[in-house]
Amino acid sequence: MVKLSPNSVITSGSMKMPIFGLGTWQSTPEEIDIALNAAIDAGYRHIDTAYAYSNEAAIGASLKKIFESGKITREELFIVTKLPLNGNRFEHVELFLKKSLENLQLDYVDLYLIHCPAGVQFKGMDQLLPMDENKKPLIDYSTDLLKLWEGMEAQVDDGRAKSIGLSNFNQSQIKRIVENCRINPANLQVEMHIYLQQKELLSFCKEKNVTVCAYSPLGSPGFKPFLEKVGLLTDKTKFLYPMEDPVIIEIAKKYNKQPSQILLRYLMEYGVAVIPKSTNPSRIKENIDVFDFELSKEDFEKISALDRGEEGRTSGGSGTFAFFNLLESHPEYPFPK
Repeated sequence: MVKLSPNSVITSGSMKMPIFGLGTWQSTPEEIDIALNAAIDAGYRHIDTAYAYSNEAAIGASLKKIFESGKITREELFIVTKLPLNGNRFEHVELFLKKSLENLQLDYVDLYLIHCPAGVQFKGMDQLLPMDENKKPLIDYSTDLLKLWEGMEAQVDDGRAKSIGLSNFNQSQIKRIVENCRINPANLQVEMHIYLQQKELLSFCKEKNVTVCAYSPLGSPGFKPFLEKVGLLTDKTKFLYPMEDPVIIEIAKKYNKQPSQILLRYLMEYGVAVIPKSTNPSRIKENIDVFDFELSKEDFEKISALDRGEEGRTSGGSGTFAFFNLLESHPEYPFPK
């Protein structure tokens, strides 16, 4: 087993991504300042956001204060943001990344990801998911991933992004990019947790020198309130709670750890970076307290056996996150239908 420390990184080309980061989806501007300071004090050096999260400006304001305080330098942080779906065309990549950099008050990001391979029409930068009169998304059926990737490569050439990558792409889409690119994708960010372990995809990415970062590594416990808030909660909505799995609870007791810490440690031992989202300072500190133990081979195998494949998916496909399923008619919809 590779010895892991808070300084451990996963590498692809020149990219060195800290294996442990802070997710910020659903974090409000009011929560960001507290969360970022708590994270940096606890040893986090990897911050994940996206244009579509609408919190880049709050992150930028907070980072500016943190850098000015001398607590940490820009060079010590690894910052990730993402191109939104309404920017999924060659000519809009630069526009959106420049806006993200302005929001973040940065000259560059360490990693810029395409948030999702399926694009929607451009009706303005603030129209993240433009709708027609029937409340159906205005899908851009002409999304050209190879041309879009050329737009991403240009951001590296121009110094706005140190590395570039993908999010929510499937294996055949990644293969298409890898076989036709000038700059290899450094990272793939996908949903990954004990119920959706994506072993085949991870193996494929390793073979292609694409690192993997897991979003929702705890199974997205904040998902139900989010769906309630946006009116997407239905009777058919299923929720999975990995932290309540009896196997995980039993293993956590054995190591005198929290179930969340077992879930995160497992993924890191699996070779994957994790970005658990929290705005609670004590939880932020607790989450990263995963470097003082190792799972035994027997416990690692017990957790490996909890994989439910597609049944474990939350976002897209058979999952409960209806947002992605609004894009199902797109030719580049990445999830199993």
